[in-house]
Order: sequence, then C-alpha cells, then structure tokens
Amino acid sequence: MINRRTFMKHTGVAALAGTLLPHLSFSQSAAARPIGLQLYTLMGIIDNDLEGTLKKLADLGYTELESAFSMKGGFYGLSAKEFAAKAKTFGMNWRAHHTLGAPFKLPPGAKMPTGPDGKPISFPPMKNLKENRQEIVDSVAGSGIKYLVCASAPLATHEEIKSSVEVLNKTHELCKKAGISLLYHNHDFEFKNIDGKVPYTTLLTQLHPEIKFELDIAWATKAGMDPVSLFKLYPGRFPTWHVKDIDAEFKTILPVGQGIINFKRIFDYADLAGLEYPLVEHDQPKDAFASLATSIAYLKELLK
Repeated sequence: MINRRTFMKHTGVAALAGTLLPHLSFSQSAAARPIGLQLYTLMGIIDNDLEGTLKKLADLGYTELESAFSMKGGFYGLSAKEFAAKAKTFGMNWRAHHTLGAPFKLPPGAKMPTGPDGKPISFPPMKNLKENRQEIVDSVAGSGIKYLVCASAPLATHEEIKSSVEVLNKTHELCKKAGISLLYHNHDFEFKNIDGKVPYTTLLTQLHPEIKFELDIAWATKAGMDPVSLFKLYPGRFPTWHVKDIDAEFKTILPVGQGIINFKRIFDYADLAGLEYPLVEHDQPKDAFASLATSIAYLKELLK
C-alpha cells in the first residue's frame, strides 16, 4: 500500500505541484453536474428486466449511465444504438461503457461475484482490449457514447505494466478515430509498489496525455491515496468518478455517506479534477435499489 507522500515522491512532480498549485483557480461547486451510476451495481438484476430497472433508476433521479458487462451479450441484449435509445426513453443519457484490458482472470484470493441466488456468477466469454480492441471500439462507435473505460488491466509485473500501457495507447488511437475518449478505472492494486515503482504513476505519466482516468474513490481510499492530492498533481485528468463509500476497516463497500469518506472535501475539488459525471457504484450490494436510493439522496443534499 502506498500513501500520499510516497506517491508524490514517485511522481517526481511534488516540487512542481507546490509551485503551480497556488496559481490554479477553480469553482468549489459541483451542484450543476448530473448524478449517474455504474450499472455493475445491478449485476444479476438488469439483464432480467432492462426496462423495469431503467424506470426504477430514472424514478430515483439518476440521469447518466455507465454500462458494464452483460450476461446477454452486447449492451444488456441490445446493440449500442438500441441501448442509447432505450435509455433516452427514460430520460437518461448513456455516457460510458466498461470493458476489460486483457483476458479475464480473477486476482489472487478473489472470488467470483454472486448472483441474487447467492451462487457464483458464471460468465460467458468477455471481450478485452488486448485481443478485441477494434471490435470493442466499433461496437460503441456512432452510439453517442462519450467514454470507453478500461475497467482494469494486468499490472502485477513490469512486463504486464509495459504491455498494458501499449494496449491502452493503441486503443486510444482507435477511440480517437471513432470520436470517443479512453479512460482508465482503478482499483487498489494500481497503487501498490512494485520493485520501487507504482503502476498508477506509470499510467499517469506514460499513457498518451489524452487518455484520462476514472477515479474510483473508495478503492483509491483503501489504497491509502487522497483523491484531492491526485487532483492537485494531475488537474483535469479525472472526468468521471466512481462515487462509493467504504467502512473504517476498508473491507466493506457502503452506500455513499454511510462510511468514512469525506465527500464534501472531495467534491470541493470537482472543477480542478475536471469532473463531468459523478457515477454512483456499489459492488455486490445486498439491496441494490436501496443502496442507490440512499446514495443519490445523500449526494443531492451534499451538492445542492
């Protein structure tokens, strides 16, 4: 695990940041940004009732959507254009889609997520950017989607980091031609020191500067990182956030406002971060709709 001080040392820009930051100005209001969500929160639910799920989300007040893997294939059984149109019928905008950076394999010690029946989910084959990047980009091109997001990539060794940087840079080229921007989404492992280097620092400094980042606030916090320090070091690089909370032992994801994270302080730096879409997410919640209702109610009160 790496803390803010060690991270700044590895970036090599701490002194530069100290010089430039006093001259940066930004609004501390995030109220104008519409609240969205990552549909992974509804894994095992949305595939069984797409229209009913979208209606419930719209009724809760969510307006922006980020899609994830679907057991039905495609985008919850639809093409990209069909899914975008379906979201529009409920007054929602499809903004981003998650995809894998390499063939799927569970991290060491991890377990498959469970479905509503409590049994591990059995996934059909999943496309990934290492093997299928042209197909993936083509599948969302022309749908109106703004961001393609690499949900994770292998970063456990220097060889994996080098390969992932190459894959992401090549994907960026394809995305740019299609009028889409590429983002990278973190968990906590990107901040772990590997032989003196921090993978997240490598991504920030070696990826094409037009590739930006989707900051998962809870995972970054678990890794010992202060999101605000990232915004100060790399202003404008974080147009989307995964907004979710975590308990004091860093073991359990919680609805927003129910854990230890100071979201008021983080949202005060929304403009500096370059935030466009705060996206609520809750990994394997016991009651997805209850969690999403609690989270959006908290955020609406916080941001009004």
